[in-house]
Amino acid sequence: MTEPDLLVDVVAGVGRIRLNRPRQLNALTVPMMRALARVLDDFAADPDVVSVELTGAGERGLCAGADVRALRERALGGGDVREFFEVEYGVDLRIAAFPKPYRAAMTGITMGGGLGLSAHGSLRVVDATSRLAMPETQIGLFPDVFMTPLLARMPGEIGTHLALTGASVNGADALRLGLADEASGELPDEDPQLDGGWIAECYAGEDPAAVVQRLETHSEPAARAAAAEIRRRSPLSVAVTLEALRRAAVVASLPDLLPQELTLAVRLSTGPDFAEGVRAQLVDRDRNPHWSHARIEDVSRDEVLTCFVPLD
Repeated sequence: MTEPDLLVDVVAGVGRIRLNRPRQLNALTVPMMRALARVLDDFAADPDVVSVELTGAGERGLCAGADVRALRERALGGGDVREFFEVEYGVDLRIAAFPKPYRAAMTGITMGGGLGLSAHGSLRVVDATSRLAMPETQIGLFPDVFMTPLLARMPGEIGTHLALTGASVNGADALRLGLADEASGELPDEDPQLDGGWIAECYAGEDPAAVVQRLETHSEPAARAAAAEIRRRSPLSVAVTLEALRRAAVVASLPDLLPQELTLAVRLSTGPDFAEGVRAQLVDRDRNPHWSHARIEDVSRDEVLTCFVPLD
């Protein structure tokens, strides 16, 4: 008999939620997220549940994010992509405002939507296997699930570097950057590249083309490598992501950010770069996307601002 995608029980006052799609790295589907919303509401109202714990099945990680292949099929078929994001973001907001202790075990790969389910919790636990990232610019999206405020608050433009390149951080760096609260066991050393002054120097400002050009001409090899990585990603997504970060830095609360999250998610997921990015990364796996713009310099300011125009 096939197990459900979400395993739920209560043991000694702890409401336990286990994501259970290990072969898909616990990628989130709409039914899973709807079930998560119901479970969180039930646990919040149940006086016998003192706290909640989130884990992921399998040895590879907590969650690689939302099932973007299913989202791509929905978008290509003219389906309601807004519903997909409304359900996902509703779960994230529930977690951020959860009235009881919420512990997330951020083991292994914890990326994209997986960070949405964990980074907003009250106790975020990393270990030696943890690899945290928001890699959305490689599939034509942006770092959503309300992660832009967390990235924008990181010191020295490190969050901008992580958002544009999609680079991952280990457990030690997650702790110092504010993505985690506690460690289980010993952690690896912090990444010395994230301490480089080149990050603050190169990623300043609001012009994505200028950022890439500063990276490409910097004497630090890590800066030039970052530029090359950004060049491989969707130019439109990179430009939109930088603008989203700057706007999120002054947003008062996560609910206040919801309109921007939905607007960007719907506009980008129904655009050509998302379908192409998922094709190249997860469908055909040729890692050779053909973006709508050849270079970041080809993305106009008007195109970026159009992505932020509120939905009807």
